[in-house]
Amino acid sequence: MPASPSTARAINDRLALRLLQQEGALTAGQLKQLTGLSRPTVADLVERLTAAGLIEVVGESGEQRRGPNARLYGIVADRAHLAALDVRTEGVSVVVSDLLGRELARASVPIADGTGTGPAVEQAVTLVERAAKEAGADRLHTVGVGAPGLIDPATGELRDSSGLPEWHRRLVAALQERLPAHVIVENETNLAALAEQREGAARDRDTFVLLWLGHGTGAAVVLDGRLRRGASGGTGEIGFLPVPGTTTLPSATDCEGGFHSLAGSAAIAELAAGYGLVATAVSPGEPEAATLVRQAVATLPSPSPASSSSGADRFLSALADRLAIGAASVVAVLDPGCVVLGGEVGQAGGEVLATRVGERLTRMSPLPVEVRASTLGGGAVLRGALLTSRESAQDDLFAPRSR
Repeated sequence: MPASPSTARAINDRLALRLLQQEGALTAGQLKQLTGLSRPTVADLVERLTAAGLIEVVGESGEQRRGPNARLYGIVADRAHLAALDVRTEGVSVVVSDLLGRELARASVPIADGTGTGPAVEQAVTLVERAAKEAGADRLHTVGVGAPGLIDPATGELRDSSGLPEWHRRLVAALQERLPAHVIVENETNLAALAEQREGAARDRDTFVLLWLGHGTGAAVVLDGRLRRGASGGTGEIGFLPVPGTTTLPSATDCEGGFHSLAGSAAIAELAAGYGLVATAVSPGEPEAATLVRQAVATLPSPSPASSSSGADRFLSALADRLAIGAASVVAVLDPGCVVLGGEVGQAGGEVLATRVGERLTRMSPLPVEVRASTLGGGAVLRGALLTSRESAQDDLFAPRSR
């Protein structure tokens, strides 16, 4: 059945807003060309969206003929302000942006081990409030939070997980109480996968697995363009995967003895020490393993000869052996066709580490798989949280209003 006039207007308005979001400022003539709508229809939607405070004249095109037809329309960027949080066991980072995703403020605060739940929550919430003030935001429309642990698929809340500080769960409630904003919580690795798919190493893939390599380990699964969370929200808890090469087995409350014992930052640092490698100038907040891997890659001959036997070369080969064990299990079950080595360690290893892991997977698995290095590294969590909050805010603001 044909759409009613009001439904047709809503569809046209959202189409125009999405084009302005993707393409930037456009003239009415360009909107007509891109939408295929008639000139009067475009004129009507421009008037409606301007009156609603969603778009505004942001300049004029470079055409010689001036006047109404040359006006450039763009989304009102400060119609809403957004925040993204990356919550780690050792601290919190925040970015505040406008509705177009332009960064306006960035800040972080370390939270030491042993800090009480109340003080830790207060530090984190105060950080967000300060960043919003610095960005000139009177209020935040949407806040996206990336945190380790399981997200309950029924409630969207962070579940109580052993080994993670209590202040993580309390932080979400405190943000909802203190800020007049919609708060969205998602697993950090899932957000990293979203960012890599939209802006990073997996932009041309609708099916892939992100293997997160940072302080800890994790995985995110994207199949046919959709992020898969599982029945309990636990898809990708690869740190608990039983693997050869460990001295024990993981339990329901402790991933020690699982893949985490091979590929967590502490395990990688111990592996590097066995080859005589020591980390120097570790950046604040960066896993020691990332520094070690970056240093090892930097010291390889260029090009690296196949017969190289330096400590750095042997360390990277041993690390690739470990990573391939976990990746092969995922590939055998999901056949993703692409594995992205994410997080700070994956980015530090770059193509050198990705190539070595790929070679091992080719020998271990009959399924074709490409291994890629992250292009966003640890920053993918914040970027994914910002993309999520931006989409949520736009869905709300761009929704058709009852007349």
